[in-house]
Amino acid sequence: MKLITKPKIIEDSIINRCKKGDNIAFEEIYNKYKKAMLNLSYRFLNRTEDANDVLQESFIKAFQNISNFENEAAFGSWLKRVVINHSIDILKKKKNNSISIDQLEIIEEIEEPNDIKYDIETVKKCIQELPDGYRIVLTLYLFEDYSHKEIANTLNISESTSKSQYNRAKKKIIQLIQDKKLDI
Repeated sequence: MKLITKPKIIEDSIINRCKKGDNIAFEEIYNKYKKAMLNLSYRFLNRTEDANDVLQESFIKAFQNISNFENEAAFGSWLKRVVINHSIDILKKKKNNSISIDQLEIIEEIEEPNDIKYDIETVKKCIQELPDGYRIVLTLYLFEDYSHKEIANTLNISESTSKSQYNRAKKKIIQLIQDKKLDI
């Protein structure tokens, strides 16, 4: 027997109202998820304007297709997938800013010193400085809990490329943190 929690019942009720075209229910869903989805998109795109565009377009797409949503899954997970896919599509359109696998710089092995202190603001800034490919893989793996296989399928790359970009992203962040510590 599957136990259904009260918040899930409330959300299902709001989703069902959305499916019937209830604008107040749309607004409730939007207000509930807008901040999380904006932050998610920003982690991919690194630009507030682009993240806002993705947020709006993702909600429009979600509401247009809400009749296809099955209440068995969490709406937030379904919406997150829409935002991630749309963010990736935007990045693909901006090919002039992207790096192909052949252009990736090879970073020497950097041993992580035990005495480095990582403050969250420095780490956030370093993540924003990563090339798109590194940042996307790192975001999907660390923050969105995707496996390398899921990342490979989502980005149309090999699983080994996903692992490689993730490892290079970690090394690059360490290098950037060390560089910032030297600047102080």
